[in-house]
Amino acid sequence: MNMKLNSIALIIGIAFSVWSSSCTAARVSHWRKLKAAYATTFNVLDYGAKGDGHADDTKAFQNAWVAACKVEGSTMVVPSGSVFLVKPISFSGPNCEPNIVFQLDGKIIAPTGSAAWGSGTLQWLEFSKLNKITIRGKGVIDGQGSVWWNNDSPTYNPTEVMLESNGRLPSTKPTALRFYGSDGVTVTGITIQNSQQTHLKFDSCTNVQVSGISVSSPGDSPNTDGIHLQNSQNVVIYSSTLACGDDCISIQTGCSDIYVHNVNCGPGHGISIGSLGRENTKACVRNVTVRDVTIQNTLTGVRIKTWQGGSGSVQNIMFSNVQVSGVQIPILIDQYYCDGGKCRNESSAVAVSAIHYVNIKGTYTKQPIYFACSDNLPCTGITLDTIRLESAQETKNSNVPFCWEAYGELKTKTVPPVECLQRGNPSKAGGINSKIDSC
Repeated sequence: MNMKLNSIALIIGIAFSVWSSSCTAARVSHWRKLKAAYATTFNVLDYGAKGDGHADDTKAFQNAWVAACKVEGSTMVVPSGSVFLVKPISFSGPNCEPNIVFQLDGKIIAPTGSAAWGSGTLQWLEFSKLNKITIRGKGVIDGQGSVWWNNDSPTYNPTEVMLESNGRLPSTKPTALRFYGSDGVTVTGITIQNSQQTHLKFDSCTNVQVSGISVSSPGDSPNTDGIHLQNSQNVVIYSSTLACGDDCISIQTGCSDIYVHNVNCGPGHGISIGSLGRENTKACVRNVTVRDVTIQNTLTGVRIKTWQGGSGSVQNIMFSNVQVSGVQIPILIDQYYCDGGKCRNESSAVAVSAIHYVNIKGTYTKQPIYFACSDNLPCTGITLDTIRLESAQETKNSNVPFCWEAYGELKTKTVPPVECLQRGNPSKAGGINSKIDSC
């Protein structure tokens, strides 16, 4: 009898234990599902990323983004202490929820093997058609671009670039980090280095804020612009250091209400509007302010460059409180811009007007001021106020400013004197206005 009772008790105990374990497992599974449903942080390591700098982590990044995309206010985390190899990838909408944060604390590197790039791509890391997207952190985006820059090899072909592995990269060099068609974009704190071409690009974006970033590439790396803007409005760039092989900031057609301040530029080609109007296109840029910046060891300081034959206008531009050091030409307008090859003379031009230079000081190595404006559409409304530019070295180069078809006003005496600037407006002003293709 006792044996029967003991057996029954044992069976009941085992059954209860199994039932209890099953319930616990069910509760754990249910909890995990609830946790996943309400998660707001998505770490790429949880989606299979290795972070060893060798394994391909592209799929893990894509899966983490798909999950984060569904949750408003979510954070996709790229953690510190790891190096992630990522192939060309697009973090895209337009069906993503708003206010997503891409928290970059680790390092992302680009592949250097030709297989990863296929026949070519315009960008490596892209964020497309998003509403209120933020990239922040202390992490690094490294394009490992030196394999794209080697144009001096005896086996160099202008349509191909050699790799150490004897593979071949496509002729199209990608932008490292590109934002397209997005509103409310913030980029802060990160470092972008050794880009294959342009480091950071905003295309067709609105309400953009860039702060506290660092761009770093050698001064002789080809076409590695720091920040490139096109067809974008309401952009603020500040408290950043930009060192590259081309324009520190390049402002292209379709841009308006751009505010750049407290930026350190150099090496590079300076801060530029343009080039604009290439291949007889229409270009429109207006309401740009660049102030409280330092520019050192660059090709130019603050520059406007347009191609002959273009149309449209550049207007209402302010360059103020600019400190230059060892800059070849600190102040430049060039309406005869020609980037290689032969360019024929054209009668039409992108109109340049209301360009203001205030408190620009420092040293130059070639020429202090160069205004080369269109014969048929002269520059108008140029003002110079508190300009003091001195030669950085004893040189035979002339330190006399150059002006051609440039009209405006000297608000104060300048060093050196700018005697070539023509006062007022050209006598053919009425005819000029009829040639301007309004924007």
